[in-house]
Amino acid sequence: MDNLEISDMTISDFDIISPILFSDYDNFWSAETLKSELHNENSHYIVAKLNNEVVGFAGIWKSVDNIHITNIVVKKNYRGNGIGTLLLQKLIELTKKLKFTELTLEVNANNQIARKLYSKARI
Repeated sequence: MDNLEISDMTISDFDIISPILFSDYDNFWSAETLKSELHNENSHYIVAKLNNEVVGFAGIWKSVDNIHITNIVVKKNYRGNGIGTLLLQKLIELTKKLKFTELTLEVNANNQIARKLYSKARI
């Protein structure tokens, strides 16, 4: 994925993905919830773009003593290409840049793909 770029999510990115959240990203939060997260000073969202197409995104919440991963979501037809791993790596880099030493998350016990992704990560 040589042309893959990861950057901060903007309202323009949100406008592109909001109509396809459910069809292309499974049962993700509502568009209203994601939009409110973009305006939350304790949240930070990034997007993965391949040839200017948003193919994934991820977010965190900053708290007093740790960072919590809210989600890592990859567009259905781009899964299995390492995009989720790259998004996770960027979240880990962001955690370190913000001088946090703890990164937490919750994952559905039945989501074997996510569990495998997270088990490989090291902060």
